[in-house]
Amino acid sequence: MSDDFLFSGLKVLDMGSWIAGPVASTILSDYGAQVIKVEAPEIGDGYRAFAGMASTPTHAENYTWEMDNRNKRSITLNLKSDEGRAILLKLVAECDVYVTNLPHPMRRAWQLSYEDLAPLNPKMIYASLTAYGELGPERDREGFDLVAYWSRSGLMDLVRSPGAPPAPALPGMGDHPTSVSLYASILTALFRRQQTGEGSHVHTSLLANGIWSASCIAQGTFAEADFTDYYASQPRLFARRMYEAADGRWMQFSMVRTDEEVDLMFAAMDRPDLLLDERFATSDARLEYGDKLAEEIVLIIKGKTSAQWMSEFHAIGVPSALVGQVADLPNDPQVIANNMAFAPPAGVDMPLVIKHPLNIDGLKTKTMLKAPEIGEHTTEVLAEMGYSADAIAALKEQGAV
Repeated sequence: MSDDFLFSGLKVLDMGSWIAGPVASTILSDYGAQVIKVEAPEIGDGYRAFAGMASTPTHAENYTWEMDNRNKRSITLNLKSDEGRAILLKLVAECDVYVTNLPHPMRRAWQLSYEDLAPLNPKMIYASLTAYGELGPERDREGFDLVAYWSRSGLMDLVRSPGAPPAPALPGMGDHPTSVSLYASILTALFRRQQTGEGSHVHTSLLANGIWSASCIAQGTFAEADFTDYYASQPRLFARRMYEAADGRWMQFSMVRTDEEVDLMFAAMDRPDLLLDERFATSDARLEYGDKLAEEIVLIIKGKTSAQWMSEFHAIGVPSALVGQVADLPNDPQVIANNMAFAPPAGVDMPLVIKHPLNIDGLKTKTMLKAPEIGEHTTEVLAEMGYSADAIAALKEQGAV
């Protein structure tokens, strides 16, 4: 491995499953860290099956697995066996970072908590991801981002049209940003270790990240703010509505705020009568009669395609926006120009793979390596640890690996 990478020589144990925990180690791997993913024999990480579920887009390639677990080596360990646990503890003693989202009851049962492992490696960064936090009455509760991040935080209730029921989140919508929080925690602890020589217990949760995402409004509850006007005004804010164009695409005017911007919008819509309507002349009036203004805009936007509207709004300087669709992203010039996706290696049947959102100019990143099969590198890793071929064969015969 080249020494040019920032994290060359950094040894990471990925003891996680699904998304938020493992992706933190994937980001480390992009900058050169040596990541060993530990999985249960035969079963593996349940996330391997996600792309093949009936509720996901169909493709022969395991596209989410390749995206989120690139650049890793996989070994299988039966942690219910003494032999499997012994191998894990040897890996722990040599690692720099240990990433886990195992439920706390399982960690306690298998003696894999921070308190159990820190004496084996005082310089280790133990990175813990939970659904609801390390402490409190729900510390042992399992949860996915659809619930812990999206629903429990209040985001599900806040992000909906007036009168509409709460809507579920996309899979992984909270996991991926949470992985960046965990990555940031790990880096902070590594910097502290550089200064002190000491390891750390770092942690974050899906709930904490959901609250953080909702914080511009949620902080109002912690400040004991009065929400009466906030909730009353939402149905009357025309700029909070979405408007469907003639081609079925939706448009938004969230950034149309000032009187001047509203006047430009009316001019682009070729509705001079609205410019003279006292109900829409000021921000206070537009708030009072917002439902009436929205009714007018619904009819107007229906009259042309989204492309026509975007051209006309852009020409006159109206800060309008087309509601994006994921189908647009692979050909979006902004996505391409900013390398938000990159070409995978041979053997991965996809034109592009989405990249994490971190960018550090001048910092070299690894060329993507194909995500591992279950236990693909078990023999290789055990041999590096000093196990002989006969010993490895015996471990396999015993079901320890």
